[in-house]
Amino acid sequence: MTTLLSLLPLLLVIALLASGRVSALVAGLAGLAATLAASATLVMGSAPDAGGTDAVATLFRREVPAGLWLSWHVIAIVVTGVFFHRANQARAVAGSADTTPATPRRLFSVCFLLAPFAESVTGFGVGYIIALAALRRLGIGGLPALLLGLYSQSLVPWGALAIGTTVGATLAGLTPNELGLLCALLQIPIHLLYLALYWRFAREAGLPVPAAQKLDDLVWTALLLGLVWLVNLASDVEIAAAAPTAFLLALRYWRGDLEDGGRPGLAQAQATLRATAPYVALTLALCATRLVTPLRDLLKPLWALKPFDNQPAFAPFYAPGFWLLSIGVAVVLIARAPLGRVVAEAARGAWRASAVTLAFVLMAEFYVGSGMATAIAEALRGAAGRGAALGVPLFAATGGFLTGSGAAANAMLMPMETALARALALDPAWIAAVQNSVTANLTMLSPIRVSMGAAILALSASDAVLYRRAWPLALPPLLTGFAAILVLLARA
Repeated sequence: MTTLLSLLPLLLVIALLASGRVSALVAGLAGLAATLAASATLVMGSAPDAGGTDAVATLFRREVPAGLWLSWHVIAIVVTGVFFHRANQARAVAGSADTTPATPRRLFSVCFLLAPFAESVTGFGVGYIIALAALRRLGIGGLPALLLGLYSQSLVPWGALAIGTTVGATLAGLTPNELGLLCALLQIPIHLLYLALYWRFAREAGLPVPAAQKLDDLVWTALLLGLVWLVNLASDVEIAAAAPTAFLLALRYWRGDLEDGGRPGLAQAQATLRATAPYVALTLALCATRLVTPLRDLLKPLWALKPFDNQPAFAPFYAPGFWLLSIGVAVVLIARAPLGRVVAEAARGAWRASAVTLAFVLMAEFYVGSGMATAIAEALRGAAGRGAALGVPLFAATGGFLTGSGAAANAMLMPMETALARALALDPAWIAAVQNSVTANLTMLSPIRVSMGAAILALSASDAVLYRRAWPLALPPLLTGFAAILVLLARA
């Protein structure tokens, strides 16, 4: 009875999302309501009659503030990230509609560097929008553009300044950098498999990649993955994708890969710098506050708040949201755009994602605090033994696909999966890494992303046709996740 009651909220959320008839917000609110009712019932049942009500009240007093605090870290980036994007939309960039002939080098830069950089800085599918615009500038449209645009989501464990990884790490009892470092290792086989599929998609788009260019793509992919790993090791997880992609983009631009005429001249370089100034400023600010030791040591403890020992601190002048907001405001003022209108547009764009995050994170907190996550893990272990661990990649893939959000999927599933790891005597850190990597990478195929791309490109093809072409992108994270679990089971 305990196991069934613990499972019901999760099953309810999955069923509602899979039906396609309700939004992630409605599913999250329904799941939260069911979780609150189930956790209260279980706590009441485990306490003496006289103390049941007090135990439930204690649970709520403990978990609601903790959930609100963890949600705040995500919501602060959601709101400021959307505001930053809207601020840049309000800033007219001369020549942004020019077309450039497509080459394999330019296509690689768009799919693996430019679009993932935009997604890592702002998140929430903004990188996808930028990818589609860049692909159309190269003369690629239709279904090939939709497929290639999905590569904007290929570094989503660090998307939106790694908010999903931060949530997952907190729920797993790890630091964000510890989880980010393990995910960087898992991303190596995932990314190499993505690259093989990319060559196929490029050929189908009418831009076959010759053997020499494939070797060049491999070298740059190795550089990217190596830098992502190094930044996770040496700095903060928030910039682990933004800094490497920005650095490699600058190198590719200097090499002449992005525009016509070889290496850019001074006037062309100045025009490009003006067009990308907000992103350059944001990247430099984030890198400086994390890599320059005196500045980091000044800002990280400044007015920092840490009301819960097992929750991350919030330092207002060190948080990425501060720089997203500050640079966004500067962009609006310099562009002389109406600040009130930009704020209103950002609020309309951010409120739903913020509400979804709040619902799922609170749901996760009650799953942990009430013991429901542990009950499910014990039931899985009893039913399938050590083989229950093979369900982790499937759970993770389902969560990422249905929610389209690494933060929401981690909040929904991470407590149960780390509890399962402990029950099976497997390393919880690696189980958390599999959950985070698979769920984040599968968000690229979520109905939210695919339908957005189809709408932007005005595709008339049915969802069945779109997924028949796009489904191979699920294989890299799933195969890597299963392989990692098999290695863990063999070593245990």
